[in-house]
Amino acid sequence: MVVITLIGEHQAKTGEMFVYRGPLTECRDCKLKAVCFNLEAGGLYRITNVRDVKHECRIHEGGVCVVEVEKEKHNAALPMRSAIEGSTITFEVMKCDELGCENWRLCHPMGPEKSTKFRVAKVNKELKCLAGNRMIAVMLE
Repeated sequence: MVVITLIGEHQAKTGEMFVYRGPLTECRDCKLKAVCFNLEAGGLYRITNVRDVKHECRIHEGGVCVVEVEKEKHNAALPMRSAIEGSTITFEVMKCDELGCENWRLCHPMGPEKSTKFRVAKVNKELKCLAGNRMIAVMLE
């Protein structure tokens, strides 16, 4: 199924990914808000097609473009005890000061907000954790 939304003209490039953060209060009177606000907050999306339709926008310099998007799965790290394929989890960002860790981005992925529910789509490999936690790489949807 094709999902249509609007995105700032400068960000509207096929293949680009973005995280939808939710509706803006400045847009509550806009006649196009139903198209802009039809995505899931915290969801990661990839632009699959940019259409030749543009609209003026109070927020985006240059206006907005109509784009087709697909929801992407999130790569993340979970504690070993939470990583059960097919289970639904409430995502919590790990508290970690090991900024140089090769897995830091998995423990702090782009998109998921605190306390967002996800389904564990796939369990991957165990990760080496510099903080001593037993962590495993997963794909969340």
